[in-house]
Amino acid sequence: MHKLDEIRLAVIGLGYVGLPLAVEFGKYRTVVGFDINQARIEALKAGHDATLEVSDEELKEATQLRFSTQLNDLAECNIFIVTVPTPIDGHKKPDLTPLIKASQTIGEVLKKGDIVIYESTVYPGATEEDCVPVLERISGLKFNIDFFAGYSPERINPGDKEHRVTTIKKVTSGSTPEVAELIDSLYRQIITAGTHKASSIKVAEAAKVIENTQRDLNIALINELALIFNKMGIDTEAVLQAAGTKWNFLPFRPGLVGGHCIGVDPYYLTHKAESIGYHPEIILAGRRLNDSMGAYVVSQLVKAMLKRRIHVDGARVLVMGLTFKENCPDLRNTKVVDIIRELADYNIKVDVYDPWVSLEEAQHEYGITPVAEPANGAYDGIILAVAHGQFNSLGAASIRRLGKAEHVLYDLKYLLSAEESDLRL
Repeated sequence: MHKLDEIRLAVIGLGYVGLPLAVEFGKYRTVVGFDINQARIEALKAGHDATLEVSDEELKEATQLRFSTQLNDLAECNIFIVTVPTPIDGHKKPDLTPLIKASQTIGEVLKKGDIVIYESTVYPGATEEDCVPVLERISGLKFNIDFFAGYSPERINPGDKEHRVTTIKKVTSGSTPEVAELIDSLYRQIITAGTHKASSIKVAEAAKVIENTQRDLNIALINELALIFNKMGIDTEAVLQAAGTKWNFLPFRPGLVGGHCIGVDPYYLTHKAESIGYHPEIILAGRRLNDSMGAYVVSQLVKAMLKRRIHVDGARVLVMGLTFKENCPDLRNTKVVDIIRELADYNIKVDVYDPWVSLEEAQHEYGITPVAEPANGAYDGIILAVAHGQFNSLGAASIRRLGKAEHVLYDLKYLLSAEESDLRL
């Protein structure tokens, strides 16, 4: 078993999760940051993180971190941390392709005594049932005899500068008690918030997937309440503020549920549940409701436009915000896209404005080219879809100036008061 000072660490996948982790470890020990995206590696070598999760100054502080796309740079490592994406496909089924490919890559260089730790969100059992067999097949080594595994779920919150990788308690686990202790000790070197050593890899996997499933269901409940209150002519935010005066009322708000976690992770759990013969009704009901919110928003906007005698066919609508959450450039699984596509079905011309996004990434991922600046007095409808700080600073009057004399302003994020907007969720 390796001692802490003998560990030569590799982090596989340098996105929102992997890079902050590699940077923190790179302040204290030798780390190889590995990614297959050559452009990403070159940018990091030049000292800049396009995701904005890590500042240029923080990159400089990670003096023992080096970046690579080369397999032979991994060969010198003996602990590998896998932080690649685990998305869903077009049928809402888990897509383990990046995870399997990362496992194949590690299998090429895996040696006796090595440990592979997975951080990517998966369903319970994926590490030992899907990833370990790949490592065994490619390396020719035997699990828990020649090499070992662990699971420590990521808890990165993109754009959050308060809750960072080091200040969020870390769940850890290993395939043997000795490996679990070593992995826990490794993470304790950088996690100031402390660790929680789970009793097994499957327990750690399950803990991660239910964190976001719980949030998803809570938001689904509030979304359904918003639909009911809208039909009753009651302001949902006013209801939530009143209910929130009770000490144990949970402060969720209605809205679009996208991103790499909350809108994805429940499908991993339901997929696994169905594979063992259980049909999860409540979780999938919440997912269906949350996935329908884009269409609901557009239907509300169109009704409001019709009531004001605004011609819908050929109308112009400004969508303010494209990222899945405020104050970060993350476009993964953004549900604002559902609004844009639904508007297009009404033959409405859509301008998207988001000062946070990469125009190239928006075009590549969704075929959307955001405008550099919205035009004053040009829009029949305006949807405040993301609560970016820039939009909050504008205020109602400046946002209203973007609309025509007669227009509808729909505030999805409660940036404005009820009196300043025409529609709210």
